[in-house]
Amino acid sequence: MTEVLLYVLGILIFVIGLAVSIGLHEIGHLVPAKLFGVKVTQYMLGFGRTIWSKRKGETEYGVKLIPLGGYVAMTGMFPPQKPGEAARASTTGFLNTVMQEGSALGNAGTGPVISGDADTELKRGITGVVEDARLASAESIEAGEDHRTFYRLPPWKKIIIMLGGPVMNLVLAFVFFAIVLVGFGTPQNSTTLGQVNECLVPASSTATSCSSDDPAAPAAAAGLRPGDRIISVDDTKITSWEQFRSLIGDAPGALLNVHIERDGAEQTVTLAPVENSRTVTDADGKIVTNADGSAKTESVGMIGATPATENVPQPITAVPAFVGDNVKSVAGIIVRMPERMVDVWNAAFGSEARDPNGPISVVGVGRMAGEIVSLEDAPVAARAQTMIGLLGSLNVALFVFNLVPLMPLDGGHVIGAVYEWLKRGWAKLRRKPDPGPIDTAKMVPVTMAVAVVLGAMTVLLVYADIVKPVSLFG
Repeated sequence: MTEVLLYVLGILIFVIGLAVSIGLHEIGHLVPAKLFGVKVTQYMLGFGRTIWSKRKGETEYGVKLIPLGGYVAMTGMFPPQKPGEAARASTTGFLNTVMQEGSALGNAGTGPVISGDADTELKRGITGVVEDARLASAESIEAGEDHRTFYRLPPWKKIIIMLGGPVMNLVLAFVFFAIVLVGFGTPQNSTTLGQVNECLVPASSTATSCSSDDPAAPAAAAGLRPGDRIISVDDTKITSWEQFRSLIGDAPGALLNVHIERDGAEQTVTLAPVENSRTVTDADGKIVTNADGSAKTESVGMIGATPATENVPQPITAVPAFVGDNVKSVAGIIVRMPERMVDVWNAAFGSEARDPNGPISVVGVGRMAGEIVSLEDAPVAARAQTMIGLLGSLNVALFVFNLVPLMPLDGGHVIGAVYEWLKRGWAKLRRKPDPGPIDTAKMVPVTMAVAVVLGAMTVLLVYADIVKPVSLFG
């Protein structure tokens, strides 16, 4: 029963962390929009039916039923087709935009067929979608407030508003990972023995246990035990496990005086490394292979002992590189998304295993959070560290995903603003009339296509995370 409660607590912590991350993302849009004078009519957490709201000034702040997103509604996100028409009120939220534009798409499909020309009808259909998206669900701009619309902003202000959300997630990722790296530290090999083997088995052997004919490992023969801390080897002070491992590897057949600390008392033992084969690894810890694909081995001195790990706090300067590696990893998943989704499909409907490094829905991440918190055997600090790291990874995912240069994501709006900036700059350079703001409403068909694709991917991921979830602990 306790384990179940802890599992639920883990999911609840994740949901709260997700809501806070999304809420701060939308604040990243809200603050610069208000600073630049854009009329913001709504700031909402979640989607669907409103369960609580309060109006402050001209903005309604509220919480909706489905806590899987949020949005900020700004007047005049799309410009009018002709001067004098009302601009459309739109939002920064993906799902909210899809709902509004999906309604427009449905209306566009009700017109009668006039011509048998498929190309002509397709063009008319697209035109209808664009016009309905521009006018349907529009909020008329009050007299004298046309200057407060989003589309009238200079491109650089549009970029700042649209980047405000992703940048907020990036800041949160830095905060969470700083807590993990600086506050808790990262696991590293220590100079304390974690395990002492009974015997030595060559790297080429398939044996998994010692037989009566196997000689005792040098560490066991010398009387070393798990928990012993290596102080020095032949008067050479040991400061890292890699240093100790190197000294042992270079001394097969030699007798070494090893000074250790055990239970607070120091003593010296005589250690005789024996020559044995060891798998060769590269700087990243990956196994080096021969031309035939087999693992490459080398002959070195070995004693049959492995180190214990300990959390070592990292300097704050290590955080940017850590966040950067996470961003690259998530970006790699998104770039290879079609291939990744095929793998998810094969796993969900076949016998293949899920890739733990592949895409996961919020349902899957929630299950992971439940697993983490319900690990009663793990120290509370370790569970807290993993949960904070999970929230850091979540914000990296929100940062990268929202920068995808497709409407209605923030990256799509940024690309539109950059294009407008270049178009206006080019016209000015050629001494041509200012072409004005670009008509982003024309991108609505693309927006709807992206919405359909992302919706299908979400459904597949949620299904896969239910029938064949990714587990952190096997």
